[in-house]
Amino acid sequence: MRLLRILILFPTIILAGSFSLAFAQDYAKKHTVDADGHPMAVWEKSVDNPKGIILLHHGRTWSSLPDFDLQVEGEELSLMDGFNERGYSVWAMDARGYGETPRDETGWNTPNRSARDISIVLKWLAERTDQKIHLWGWSMGSMLSHIAAQSYPENIKSLTLFGYPVRAGFVYPKEMIESEPPKEATTAEAAASDFLVPGSISQKAIDEYVRHSLEADPIRMDWNMQHQYNQIDASKVTMPVLLLEGEFDPLTDTEMHANSFVAFPNGQKQWVVLNDGDHAALLEKSRKQLIDASINFIEWIE
Repeated sequence: MRLLRILILFPTIILAGSFSLAFAQDYAKKHTVDADGHPMAVWEKSVDNPKGIILLHHGRTWSSLPDFDLQVEGEELSLMDGFNERGYSVWAMDARGYGETPRDETGWNTPNRSARDISIVLKWLAERTDQKIHLWGWSMGSMLSHIAAQSYPENIKSLTLFGYPVRAGFVYPKEMIESEPPKEATTAEAAASDFLVPGSISQKAIDEYVRHSLEADPIRMDWNMQHQYNQIDASKVTMPVLLLEGEFDPLTDTEMHANSFVAFPNGQKQWVVLNDGDHAALLEKSRKQLIDASINFIEWIE
């Protein structure tokens, strides 16, 4: 049982056909964005006359398409499609060494490098759409999005931190690895490890997620200089913030969420716990709660 839970409930909003999908839902369009000379894969699913623009960032192990655009026959699991259905254009980026973004010459990624890449994609997207962007990060992607938000806030309209794994009192030891990255193979066991709540997702969907994840990311990306995460400071995030977590997510820390929630200086902030959700709630029965919470927050701050 959690010591503290802030649960915000909103009525379901039914949209009346004020937008249409720009293209078939089962295909995301790939773009390549130059990030200081390095090609970044950015995936688009847009609607006509969007209410807003959302940029998604994936977590530690798997890239954007398995995480955010999983297509399983007979099931609705794609987060990108879900946001499209609510009238929002959605983009998702593959970090260096993930999906269709190659590693750079170092073979490593670092938090600061990744945060700068996020800022470059945000700038590119803001110029392309003439709008500020709602940045939405999952797991490690929420930590990277936090660093980007406090370091490069210019093009960010709001920040959503889902599965935010920062822990109260934890300090990363200084790490500057000079050896070659190990480039270990990913595993099916790891791909299925976040699905914790029994009955929250079908076995068919788990199998498809595992298959797509291993195809997209057969080699685990390697990270260096993780002590750069120690710079994370909620008091430096000036835009509206949504803290979003699954009730049974083992990677989130209630004390840290409470500390961060109090420290975020913008009064437009919410903390939502997804009933029966875990770290992979975006792909489970909690998906609709997650989409409702994300969109209702965005529309509340408008």
